[in-house]
Amino acid sequence: MSDALQKCFSEASINGLTLRNRLIKAATFEGKSPGGIPTEAHTHLHRRIGEGGIGMTTIGYCAAESDGRINENMIYMHDGIKDKLQHTIAEVHKTGAKVSGQLSHCGNFTKSKDFSGHGLFNGKRPMGPSFGINSLGLAYGLPFTGAMTVAQIKERVKVFGNAASWMKNTGFDAIEIHFGHGYGISQFISPKTNKRTDEYGGSLQNRMRFALEVLEEVRKQVGDTFPLLGKISMTDGVKGGISWDDSIEIASLLDKGGLDCVICSAGTSSMNPMIMFRGDSMLEGLIANEKKPIMKLGMRMIGPKLFRDYPFKEHYLLEHAKRIREKVQNQVCYIGGANSNAAIETLMNEGFDFIQLGRPLFFDPDFAKHAAADAGYVNGCTSCNQCATLIEAEGGVKCPLNNHFI
Repeated sequence: MSDALQKCFSEASINGLTLRNRLIKAATFEGKSPGGIPTEAHTHLHRRIGEGGIGMTTIGYCAAESDGRINENMIYMHDGIKDKLQHTIAEVHKTGAKVSGQLSHCGNFTKSKDFSGHGLFNGKRPMGPSFGINSLGLAYGLPFTGAMTVAQIKERVKVFGNAASWMKNTGFDAIEIHFGHGYGISQFISPKTNKRTDEYGGSLQNRMRFALEVLEEVRKQVGDTFPLLGKISMTDGVKGGISWDDSIEIASLLDKGGLDCVICSAGTSSMNPMIMFRGDSMLEGLIANEKKPIMKLGMRMIGPKLFRDYPFKEHYLLEHAKRIREKVQNQVCYIGGANSNAAIETLMNEGFDFIQLGRPLFFDPDFAKHAAADAGYVNGCTSCNQCATLIEAEGGVKCPLNNHFI
């Protein structure tokens, strides 16, 4: 085994948390929590990936509050699911893996009115940095988004902090704050969605204010020795959005703000999702699983512009992620097309501290074990992206080529 592979499959730490290797399951919403309640299938998925040798698994989309969910089947951080999450965490710990939770908020991008009524939205209008169109909610009676007042921004910062404290007390080993992909915090960072003229809008420094306040409050709530990761979009992939060059400063500000590890992703779920996935288009699969006829029609009309053609290649975000690796002082996690040991060697040699894996783990949950045992390991994922189209299908996400473990 090469030195680079030896590095990947040896122990590594994030702010005092020791992982058995440098591979982390990426945060993905798997559609296994109907009504916002994690099921045994949800536990089984994360336990199975833990059994496969991963260093840490990430429970995706842990909404900071009920109104932070994109739909009612996503979980949010409250005592009603505490025992179920603790059960999942305990089961994963038995495998030797650690558990992170992705702390998220949809902001102004949602399609469900079925919320608890305890947040800033309360079923009337989703709230973000600026007034605008809620493209996801058009067919669900939620066509517009509201502009938050400064007081509401301050309150949402506290919502993030309270959720982080709850997650730590529930037993998560680490928290990944979602700063990217067009969700709540990213909406403030991006000039495409942030049209404010006060201290939260305009310059990149101002647009980062909310993100940095969230980071500061979360750090205050969990303490200096608790691991905090953060996922950013290195580009929105649309004109007038976050640029590749912006992301270097974004990462640097979060790094200086106390983030332990920045995760270098790209794209937006609402404007250009394929830049983060690469490979075959998800459009036809999403249309097939969409329940509302009007949404099906809308997706057929605008889908070709939204789901652009980005052919898959290994470590497809490498050149841009390297610029962030060179800039920040703390740790950097790579995500995007690490499907073989050859790719892992390249990433380790480029100085990345960790690698996140998504689709390859659905194809082969034993990725970590197989790669550690075979220097020539190549994962069989074809980047068909059909797994990602099943987030709202019955039973949730699975690999259509190899679904025996879910």
